[in-house]
Amino acid sequence: MLVSVFDTISFDIHGRVAVLAINRPAVLNALNHQTLVELLQAVRSIALDEKIGGAIITGGGQKAFAAGADIKELAAMTPLGAQALSHQGHALMDMIETLGKPVIAAVNGYALGGGCELAMACTVRIASETAKFGQPEVSLGLIPGYGGTQRLPRLIGKGRALQMILSGKSIDAHEALRIGLVNEVVPAAELLARSTAVLEAMMANAPVALRLAMEAVNRGEGAALAEACAVEADLFALSAATADRTEGTAAFLSKRKPVFQGA
Repeated sequence: MLVSVFDTISFDIHGRVAVLAINRPAVLNALNHQTLVELLQAVRSIALDEKIGGAIITGGGQKAFAAGADIKELAAMTPLGAQALSHQGHALMDMIETLGKPVIAAVNGYALGGGCELAMACTVRIASETAKFGQPEVSLGLIPGYGGTQRLPRLIGKGRALQMILSGKSIDAHEALRIGLVNEVVPAAELLARSTAVLEAMMANAPVALRLAMEAVNRGEGAALAEACAVEADLFALSAATADRTEGTAAFLSKRKPVFQGA
């Protein structure tokens, strides 16, 4: 079901799954200002809609997930404009990462620059065999500006991240899998089906527990272990106070399937 009409993205809902597709195939789904704004609006609507349990982000067409920022906009920006653009990108990526609902990046082609950063902000990345990943900003006299210098080292380690960022070279899907940048690589024809299956397996669990588990991981990342475990204990306590905990444990003891209400 098509729920909203945008100029640069499509937004559909299938059951409890929202599917966002960047729809600028003529420019390899480059992320211009309008696309960032529309993606942010769509993600906000997903956050507010209790009927939606999770989302898939992908690219329209056959070649690209999102091949970076719009070079025409980059060429014309001032330093203050660059700072504003970076903050805009951060706002989108942070909202995706902290949505409280799982988001799958179904990477169907080029995921370069901002496209790679968009994929990294998602909960899980599933790539087609034709996908390519890279942070080529240095070849334009720039650095990654939508979180790439921060999320990439956290995902694949400092050394590998610096090699990708400083060389500007792209890697294929199988190398991305080897170094931990993506979770799975599947044939292109199976990408959306597999992404949906992974998402639905997550959504079968208690919604509040999903949100709290992701919050624990995000808040604990980079913190000292003792501090991170304190965060975990607090969120564990919150999960224990939910009706879904009561339902989940009762269902297990009764050997039946739980019926979670998200409360």
